[in-house]
Amino acid sequence: MNAGGVYEPVQVHFDDLDAMGLLHNSRYALLVERAITAYWHRLGWAPDPARSAFTDVFLAVREFKVTYNAPISGVGEPLLHFWIERMGRTSAVYGFRVLSPDRAVVHAEGYRANVNLDPATLRPTPISDELRLAAAPLMLAEPASC
Repeated sequence: MNAGGVYEPVQVHFDDLDAMGLLHNSRYALLVERAITAYWHRLGWAPDPARSAFTDVFLAVREFKVTYNAPISGVGEPLLHFWIERMGRTSAVYGFRVLSPDRAVVHAEGYRANVNLDPATLRPTPISDELRLAAAPLMLAEPASC
């Protein structure tokens, strides 16, 4: 696998755990969301157009797929490795892996597809050139396999 992309630490809190003390399956999507949002916030993105460095502020998740490989037990700070596998006219697909802090264990992996929506019509709208330029460091030179 290409080692490109970003590694973002994320927090697993006590209330993220299920009755067995494992990270609840639904919380993996939350870890992905937290990591991607933190990355874009550092670049100036905000959901409020008046505060955002980008005109694309209304991005919705269209599809989310996760494969669970090894459970996360207890609270801690795993790493979220993510990248953009492909970007189309109105959407982008992020690949991701949830890793142990030492990167030795792949707890989960998958992808998330986002669609850029026009806030007034809720219809897909083209991704701006400014967002494409900012996303360039996340693009992989070769497709990743999950």
